[in-house]
Amino acid sequence: MILVDLPAGQTLYRAHTPKWASQPLSGAGAAVQGGRFNRPGIPALYLSLEIETAAAEYQQTSPLLPPATLCCYVATLSALVDLRQLRVGAPWDPLWQDWREDWRALSFDQHVEPPSWVLSDLVRAQGCTGIIFPSQARPQGTNVLVYTDQLGLNGNTLSVHDPTGLLPRNFASWGRD
Repeated sequence: MILVDLPAGQTLYRAHTPKWASQPLSGAGAAVQGGRFNRPGIPALYLSLEIETAAAEYQQTSPLLPPATLCCYVATLSALVDLRQLRVGAPWDPLWQDWREDWRALSFDQHVEPPSWVLSDLVRAQGCTGIIFPSQARPQGTNVLVYTDQLGLNGNTLSVHDPTGLLPRNFASWGRD
């Protein structure tokens, strides 16, 4: 694995489902059913280096963009596994070649453990903060996965940019009449 650090003050982006906009740093939404690089029960934040990538990741294959709360984050993150360098440097474990597998189909449809969950176990066991990886939704884009339990350790910081307090404070903001 090749590790990289994000520079201090790096801007990252995320389009949140409005329900989860009250907890933009929790990673709890991704913990519900898991994600590409987190098993169910493991909180993680999926962020993007570009605003366009954040929107594309949220939209996925839908022809229309669902309602979203777009947030900017300011980050200082170290020890990120850099999948952009998968073909560079020292040999990677061959399992890394499978990170693009359709984790949803494997987990939900076939009831098979996705290889990317095994990779996330390896990353977490090494004490890494997360993973930088190419976007599947926007080929020229880049995503950053952060395991929220690593925030506050080894100089890792992440804050949501909300200078006037516009983000909702709890789930009650999204109740329906």
